[in-house]
Amino acid sequence: MARLFWHPAHARPPVGRWVREPGPVNAGDGRSPAGARARPRPRPREKPQQIADELRQLIVSGELAEGDSLGHEPELVERFGVSRPSLREALRILEAEGLITVVRGALGGVVVHQPDQRMTARTAALVLQARNVPLADVYEARSVIEPTAVGTVAGAGEQSRTAAATQLRELIGEQEAVVDDPEAFGRANARFHERLVELAGNQTLAIVAEMLNEVVARAVTAVSRTTSGGGGDSVATRRRGIRSQERLVDLIESGDAAAAEEHWRTHMAVVGKVMLGQRATTVIDLMHHQL
Repeated sequence: MARLFWHPAHARPPVGRWVREPGPVNAGDGRSPAGARARPRPRPREKPQQIADELRQLIVSGELAEGDSLGHEPELVERFGVSRPSLREALRILEAEGLITVVRGALGGVVVHQPDQRMTARTAALVLQARNVPLADVYEARSVIEPTAVGTVAGAGEQSRTAAATQLRELIGEQEAVVDDPEAFGRANARFHERLVELAGNQTLAIVAEMLNEVVARAVTAVSRTTSGGGGDSVATRRRGIRSQERLVDLIESGDAAAAEEHWRTHMAVVGKVMLGQRATTVIDLMHHQL
């Protein structure tokens, strides 16, 4: 791993400085009107937050790459000129955000991680869990996004459609290879749905879709485990889903956007009935199904 020796600047505005609130200028003498109120500047962020802010900016900007080492704790204390408790608090902030890992021991140190969609998805899933959001609510949002994305993909040019069909068929093959394994199938199924939205070309929608799939993938696993005890009927359900995906890819490749969108809307409705009929009716139920 690369070792970085970066010395951040710590120039900060003075604390407790007061400034006069802007107001209209008098036409006669050019001075601010009498009685203008002064207000303090916002309180400066605490030192741990400042350190976390600077490191976070370097990570998200790409100046610090995946796997880079920031060094060991004593080195960082000296580099930032702060106390050990302040540094540790800053590192806890970044570790909670998934942007670093603190590895203990002589060969350890602070290792950088680039933010990715999965991290965002898991955080959002925790918010849904905390609010006890019904699974039906999550699935409804997914059912709005995916058919729209399908219409966009199927309505693209021939070259784009062919490339999309090739990628989606590869992801269908991954599902077929693990159709007997509920957990592995749940992950492979989620990858298909995620890529389906990504191919539409809108990154924001892709991130939202992956967040929803973090929850729905758990529902797929839960259904696979509970349908007839995870036996033959469960495998048959998964195979029907795969056949529906194959039909979708054929429609995309042919460029029939309206039929592709309608097919996928129907598919989502049918699969939703299967999922929502199971015991896990809220996100908090599903978070117990580890993938």
